[in-house]
Amino acid sequence: MAEEKNPEVVKEDAVEKPAEQITLSAAEYEKIVREAAEYKDKYVRLLAEFDNARKRSERERSDFLKYANEGLITEFLGIMDDLDRVVFAAQTHQQNDQAFLKGVEMVMTRIHELMRKNNVKPIEAVGKPFDPHCHEILMQEPSDKEEGTIIEELQKGYWLGDRVVRTSKVKVAIKQSSSG
Repeated sequence: MAEEKNPEVVKEDAVEKPAEQITLSAAEYEKIVREAAEYKDKYVRLLAEFDNARKRSERERSDFLKYANEGLITEFLGIMDDLDRVVFAAQTHQQNDQAFLKGVEMVMTRIHELMRKNNVKPIEAVGKPFDPHCHEILMQEPSDKEEGTIIEELQKGYWLGDRVVRTSKVKVAIKQSSSG
């Protein structure tokens, strides 16, 4: 549907710019109409191709996000299987405490290896100065350490590459009050 021009604007255009009439032969007119139809056809096809590419890209992105962690989940399933075996053995008293502890340690080793392989590293905390970007203060305690030094880690924090995925929950040293 063609846009209708405001009649007042058309009148002004007509007054300001006298209309020029161009005479074309029938062959020239047909050639211009044919070219316009070709351009319109190319435009419509490109528009459709662009729309299809956009939809395909959105679908691929959605699928990527949906299944991005599939490999990681598969590896965790193996670790879960090991934990299930350790718990089953403990519940059926097939292991003594040392064997149970050894099984848990083996599972923890696999978890640490999986994290290392996926560029997940623990945040250094104890003995380091407090950094609000990667540490969260849960407690403060008077100490002979320099004020703002982390004296205890209450929960370990982790980096994923260069991004903090979980801050370390820490206890920080504060200045000891002097008694008089």
